[in-house]
Amino acid sequence: MDRPLYQHQIEIERNREAWFKKPLLREIYSDFYERILSLIDPNAPGRILEIGSGIGNLKRHIPRALCTDLFPNPWLDAVCDGYALPFSDHALSHVVLFDVFHHLEKPQLFLNEAKRVLNPDGKLIIFEPYISLASHCVYGMFHHEPIAFRSQIDASEIVPPSGEYYAAQGNATRIFFRGEQPSLLEAWSILHAEAFSSFSYLMSGGFSKPALYPKAFFLIFKQLDSFLSHFPKLFGARCLVAMQQQLER
Repeated sequence: MDRPLYQHQIEIERNREAWFKKPLLREIYSDFYERILSLIDPNAPGRILEIGSGIGNLKRHIPRALCTDLFPNPWLDAVCDGYALPFSDHALSHVVLFDVFHHLEKPQLFLNEAKRVLNPDGKLIIFEPYISLASHCVYGMFHHEPIAFRSQIDASEIVPPSGEYYAAQGNATRIFFRGEQPSLLEAWSILHAEAFSSFSYLMSGGFSKPALYPKAFFLIFKQLDSFLSHFPKLFGARCLVAMQQQLER
């Protein structure tokens, strides 16, 4: 995707403005973070790191989390690159990526680094778009980032050029649910892989478009999503994956 990297900071500023203007969005994301929290072990040794924290929402739910991104912002704890994390070996209990994995042009390079910084029982938690029959239409037509189902997933370990903005919304679906590029997961055990409906989010307009329903209807949409989640290949729109590195024998 040929866009400059500073596009990421532009989106952060836009998203932060939308966050405070749309209470419906805050309600939806609170539900997303509750899903992530269910996979966090608060007693595990080591720090909790979020990569690509954007506007820093995880800290509202896990105050002790270290929130990082590529650009300095006052609500973040550090600036860092997911391909070269500034942490010692086995220092972290959890690494969390929320809508970040599909921006990693070199997922193998990142997974190697995550494996290095996580303690042996640590978890890598990934929250991403999920591409189903229904969500493919929405993401494809109304989101500026490509789904890129037909693009090659780059499993090389060569550091990509700096200053480039990469996005492929379909990568998590392809890797974790369709089994593409299985070599990427050879060192990992999947602890949790769930795809679920999220029309409550899709119809909210997200950060960039107006909501198609009022906040008072959120619980109705949430109940609809609960039912449609029984058919993720048809109606899934989000996914949550938790992995743990396989212990060497």
